[in-house]
This record gives sequence, structure tokens and C-alpha cells, in this order.
Amino acid sequence: MERIVLAYSGGLDTTVIIPWLRENYGDCEIIAVCVNVGQCGDDDDVLKERAIETGANKVVIIDAQEEFISEYLFSMLKCHAVYESRYLLGTSVARPLIAKKLIDVALAENATAICHGATGKGNDQIRFELTFKTFVPNLKIIAPWRIWDIKSRDDAMEFLKKRGLTVPMKKEQSYSRDQNSWHLSHEGLELESPEIEPDYNTILQLSVSPENAPDKAEYVELSFEKGVPVKLNGEKLPPIELLNQLNIIGGRNGIGIVDIVENRVVGMKSRGIYETPGGTILYAAHQQLEQLCLDRKTMDFKDTVAQKMAEIIYIGEWYTPLRRALSAFVDITQETVTGTVKLKLYKGNIIPAGSSSPYSLYSENLASFTTGDLYDHKDAEGFINLLGLPMQVRALMKLNLEEKEKL
Repeated sequence: MERIVLAYSGGLDTTVIIPWLRENYGDCEIIAVCVNVGQCGDDDDVLKERAIETGANKVVIIDAQEEFISEYLFSMLKCHAVYESRYLLGTSVARPLIAKKLIDVALAENATAICHGATGKGNDQIRFELTFKTFVPNLKIIAPWRIWDIKSRDDAMEFLKKRGLTVPMKKEQSYSRDQNSWHLSHEGLELESPEIEPDYNTILQLSVSPENAPDKAEYVELSFEKGVPVKLNGEKLPPIELLNQLNIIGGRNGIGIVDIVENRVVGMKSRGIYETPGGTILYAAHQQLEQLCLDRKTMDFKDTVAQKMAEIIYIGEWYTPLRRALSAFVDITQETVTGTVKLKLYKGNIIPAGSSSPYSLYSENLASFTTGDLYDHKDAEGFINLLGLPMQVRALMKLNLEEKEKL
């Protein structure tokens, strides 16, 4: 008999999967596992009831919010990873953690298979399965979207209706959504047409559109220790509360709304709307502090690392030696990224309003237009001569060639 551990969210796809497994895997045992990384959906009792109603034998709910924020989100923040310059990787960074928790349950329950609801067109199938292959390479993987006859979300809703089961959403709101402590994504329906402007008043759930944000700016102050945010507006807060409050503050000011056509790992383009209010504020504050505390060459190389890290996270290669090595490099760069940043939020915009750090490399004595003791203007001439020597030599060579041609 198959004992199947299912990645369960209570949404449409995983609600359909349970009865589908019953019909296609015979007398199987289904353990529905919901890993809470900050999604604000149904409460635990509703999730359990829905899973049991549709045929699950057991429901396991794991609260991984603290681990998700402290060990995954803040690690990504310190790196400043952004995919294709705009996507703050909210779904991407959560999948390896969810997959690892599923593996823990599968091993504890002596499961014969592990199942997920990711589609055959998406990135999540890759993120889940790369983690499975890393830790349980011999465990069977069931991916219903790659083998069943259901072709659309409409088909999935009809599947439930025919069996007299509750459909967990209305057709007109059947966007494919993913939410956690970091973000909320929206895909599907009219968003599949890039030429259509999204109706933010209908779609957005964490935020207001910038034009509906208050007409008065709001200030926010963040304090960091070694690249990790620890205080909000002067108050020391645990990671969950700090991020939750930032999401509220950013949301009411229209911060962090992104409409992007991104390149999926499988080769196609997809369009999505992302709400990342708190994360966008954190990225802006962290970057501003790094500008004070990191030297030019470290910042330059760190930008290269950030781009590579974004690719690694997007693909789902979190548990690779390369990711760990890059994170180790980033952690060293963060040893002096301690200080306070003030930002002004106004109708979707984040405006710097001052920053300070005991490790600041900014020297007013050096930067001021008033000559200070540490800098002699005369030194610039020799520096420019040496820096420009290769260009000067090349120009002289061209002049010599031109003179010879004239002769």
C-alpha cells in the first residue's frame, strides 16, 4: 500500500489532488502536510476539516514562520538577491524549506511517495523536486499535473463539483495565488494577457494601489545588526512581528507592487503581479546602509554574487554547495552592516531620509568641498596620469601610425 505525503495548502489544486489520489492509487494512505510560512488563508481547523473531507487520513500542520524569516528571508536580504531586477523571490525562497519539512514528515511516517501540486509548466515542480533529490533520492515523486487529465482550473473545480466536494474558491476569483510572510503573488485569469492593465482594486490584498495611498508621507526607521533587521521605529521586535508590521506599513502606502513578465526555468515567459510591501522596504533600507558601510570593490563583487544568488534561489538550488559558499561570503561582508536607516514612504515610492552607522566609511573630511587634512588635491594629478597611462599610450600609437601613413 502506498503511503503518500502530500504538500497541502487547502487551495484548489491540493484539494483536488486528495480525491484524485484516492481514485488512482487505490487503497493508499494520504498524509496532508501544510507548512505554515506565513500564508494568511484558512485557519488550522478549516484546513484539517477540508483535507479529511476530501479523503486524507491524517493532517500535519507545521509552523515554520520563524525559521523561514530568520534563516531564509534574512539570508536572501543580506545578499540582496533580485531576479531579473524586479522579483524579490517570495515564492522561490519558500519552496526549499517547505520541501525539506515534507521530507522530514515522509521519513518519520515511512512514506513510500511524496506528492506536490505544482504544474508541469511552472517553476515550483523544479524547486520541490531538486530538494527531494538532494535528501531522499530514492523516494517516489508523484506530480499529478504531469499525468492527470485535468487541463485547467475550471476542470479542477468541475472535478470537485461532480463528486459533491466543496470548491474552495469562486470562479471569478480563481487566480493562482501564493502567499507567505514575504509576499503575495497573483497569476492567471486576465493576467495571462500582458496587454491588459491589471485592476489593482480587485487584485491586491496586502496593499492599496499607489494612487489610493495617503496624500501624506510616512516615515519609517529600521535598525540593522550585521545585515539583519532588529528594530522598527526604535522598538526591538522579533522577526515575525517586525516583518508583519512592515507589511502593514508598506501596504497602506502602496509599496512593493510589481507587474512583471518573467522568464521561467522551463523556458516560457509568464506574467504575474507581486505584492512585497515589507520586503521592498527592507531591501531599500539594507541597500542604503551597505552604501555607507561597504567599500567599492566589495560592493561591486557583491552585486555579481547577488545576481548569481537570485538565479540559484529562483531555480530552487538552495541546498547546494554553491549557495552555501556564496552565503558564507555574504555573511562576511555583513560584519560591519550595522546601523539605522530612515525612509520616507509616499504613494509607492521609497525616498531615503538619512542613515548612520558606527562602521560608516563616509568621511565628511574627505567628501566635503572644503579641503581637509586627509586629501591633497595635488595627488590627483599623479593618480590620473597612472590610471590613464594605457589610454595615453594607445592614443600615441595611433598618432604615430597616422604620421607614418602621411609619409
